[in-house]
Amino acid sequence: MSRRDRLRIAQLTVLALVLFLGLPQPPAGASANLVGNPGLESLDSTGFPVCWEKSGWGSSGYSFAVTSTAHSGTKAMAVTVSSAGTGDRKAMMLEDTSCAPNVTPGHQYDLSAWYRTTTTNTVMTAFRHDVGQGWVYWTDLANLAPAGDWTQATVRTPQVPPHTDQIVWGITIYGVGTLTTDDYEMNDATQPAPERACSAGAACTKGAWAVMPFTSTVRAIHAVVLKNGDVLLVAGSGNNPDDFAAKTFKSAIYHPGTGMFTTVATPEDLFCSGHVQLPDGRVLVMGGNKDYPAADGSHGYKGLKNSYVFDPATNAYTRVNDMTAGSWYPSATAMGNGDVISLGGLGEDSNGTVATQYFSNAQQRWLGLNEAHQTWNFWGLYPSMILMQDGRLFYTGSHVFGNGLPGTGASIYDYTASTITAVDGLRKKDERDQSMSVLLPPAQDQKVLTMGGGNIETNPDAHRLTDLIDLKQANPAYTAGPPLPGGTLTGGTPQTAAQGKMYVSAVLLPDGKVFETGGGLHNRADPVYEASMYDPAANTFTPGMATDPVPRTYHSSAFLLPDGRVMAVGENPGNGTFDMRVSVYSPPYLFRGARPHITGISGTQWAYGSQQSVTVDAPVLKAELIRPAAVTHSSDPNQRFVDLPLTVDGTTIGLNLTSNPNLAPPGWYMLFVVGTNGVPSVAKWVHVG
Repeated sequence: MSRRDRLRIAQLTVLALVLFLGLPQPPAGASANLVGNPGLESLDSTGFPVCWEKSGWGSSGYSFAVTSTAHSGTKAMAVTVSSAGTGDRKAMMLEDTSCAPNVTPGHQYDLSAWYRTTTTNTVMTAFRHDVGQGWVYWTDLANLAPAGDWTQATVRTPQVPPHTDQIVWGITIYGVGTLTTDDYEMNDATQPAPERACSAGAACTKGAWAVMPFTSTVRAIHAVVLKNGDVLLVAGSGNNPDDFAAKTFKSAIYHPGTGMFTTVATPEDLFCSGHVQLPDGRVLVMGGNKDYPAADGSHGYKGLKNSYVFDPATNAYTRVNDMTAGSWYPSATAMGNGDVISLGGLGEDSNGTVATQYFSNAQQRWLGLNEAHQTWNFWGLYPSMILMQDGRLFYTGSHVFGNGLPGTGASIYDYTASTITAVDGLRKKDERDQSMSVLLPPAQDQKVLTMGGGNIETNPDAHRLTDLIDLKQANPAYTAGPPLPGGTLTGGTPQTAAQGKMYVSAVLLPDGKVFETGGGLHNRADPVYEASMYDPAANTFTPGMATDPVPRTYHSSAFLLPDGRVMAVGENPGNGTFDMRVSVYSPPYLFRGARPHITGISGTQWAYGSQQSVTVDAPVLKAELIRPAAVTHSSDPNQRFVDLPLTVDGTTIGLNLTSNPNLAPPGWYMLFVVGTNGVPSVAKWVHVG
């Protein structure tokens, strides 16, 4: 029997149940309800509703019941958690081919149920069936508020990923209380997209670059997108020993709306410092350059202990207490509680810093050496440390300068437990110098892609490897990803083999893709002109995107602007020069029609687990929060895209924010909505936490 025949039989079975039970039928022409036994009226031999199962895990006390206190008909499901403990309980659709609704990849579905609950710890949860992999957790779609009377919750799913053929969903309770549900419904919300002509030529599929008619006023080695949409560009001495000797330290604010620059007084040589967004939108800058290498070889680069906070309201740096150790090329990762962990780099003696340095956001200070948990482990230079959904850090293996760390080259670090667990599978771990790692969209999927890399010491040809990891697995390990498409060398001369790249940049875009651009074949030499678009859902690169006319190798960065474009700065080749040109890339989506606009917003202060509301002027496909960039040296471990499941009522869109601060650390985010034509809005700024 074919799959189509089985699906048709399942549809007829559901229709027979509808007719037998006397439930209302969908109006002619409307999308059919895909839920089997949606009113819970038909019971199996155990007395539980057909096509539903008792599910959950953990140590909490619990019970399931079928109750006659229903929204309609005579039956509803009740789940009670009677004592606090670990885990959750949920009445879920049965993971069975005859009960789980069939879905189409790329489509979105409206899910609704009537519920009553006595606790705030209630969430709508979805699982998906991936061909060849089986059933996997998909996402928490919405937190549901307590309700004493029957209340309907409706949520629109994200787009169904490729290779997913069925989903199941239900409502979960994970705190003491009682949840009762009834009358489930699931409808395909996807409307066929009209044919759209594009008159922009190659830009329709490749996008387009523009080199700005001005140059940067500073050597843009560090770039931070501020909560007001401006960009902080930090040079310090700008890798220029003469400027260091003269104490000529520079920063500037770039204003994308006007193309103007504002000079910022810079107190220290913040060259090769670390930086991260604090929850209030200020920028914590840690360490920097205390000294350049001595001519007699008596010492190398030395790291500063100094630390500053930059305030975009005043465009000024304010000093905070010193770090516990010097830090030149340190990591900087925002935690779910708003604190910051910094690891690695070089100290005041030019040796590797082994201290774990911890900034308390509540106290606005670096903790003392004995106040922070220590492992006394050296993490290398600019180690890419990505916050996981359980609060641990994933060291991806991306780093700067030479070989990777001993062992497998990647690991999971538990700050609280002071443990480090090796992660297998990273290929060519000693050639991940100035590779780039990104937490892929959406953050809820917990997948990281590490791409490219080389080695400035042995200086091989940079490679095209990418490696992918699913951090939700019990024992996560890297697996081989698709290779970078490769490119051509300086001047665009074709090569016999596609060239790999180090100094690569990767930028999360509002449509859920990752734009990969820039790079070079060797240490501070041989720019590679190539750009591609990575699709996390399909795990494929689309080659042939428009390429930046400006070479972008060492000390270059690319990052997302609030209008959906990508800005690129920097280029510091081995001859010591610095390219001051600024490039801006317009992705293909900006040539596909009109933008949707966010015409109203319920507020800019968003609490975890809350539902927010926006109004729009056009149909919307998806919405998300993107954390603004703080990037240098192919490193921005805090870059993340947080999906916001939708509820749709005409032009009013409900947005459901995760309840897990490890998925969206507190701070300011860019809120985008994406129209059904795939075009994003200009971002609105909202504060999470």
